[in-house]
Amino acid sequence: MTNENGTPGPPLTSPSIVLLTLARRVEVELNAALASLDLTVGRLGLLGHIAGVPGASFSDLARMSGITVQSVHTAVKGLAAAGLVRDNTARAGAASAIEITPDGARLLEAAKHAVTSVDNLLFGPDADPIQQQIAAAVAEIIA
Repeated sequence: MTNENGTPGPPLTSPSIVLLTLARRVEVELNAALASLDLTVGRLGLLGHIAGVPGASFSDLARMSGITVQSVHTAVKGLAAAGLVRDNTARAGAASAIEITPDGARLLEAAKHAVTSVDNLLFGPDADPIQQQIAAAVAEIIA
């Protein structure tokens, strides 16, 4: 975008672009904070869904996570191999019985601290005022 005199002006803004840009920054910061825990944002989300929705099916977990059922099966196998969840499904085709293990619960607790540090960095008192306003608006919506 250029001004009448031909000099560059400010870029066009839209809520979609602002939120997309901020979401990408949040994801990068969260993945960096979670790396020492051997977690990603996706694995954390799936682990949180398993902990928060006992008895959720693989289909339920896929819907909540925005991934395919096949991807959930693969991810749950990885979480189980790491000792973070137990898949007590008796047989193929049976209702799932996935539950978080004590190690998984401890990891979730550690991840909460990582998330809090990112929240403080991006939305706390020293953050960009616009990001603080976005955080306040989100807090009001989810309250």
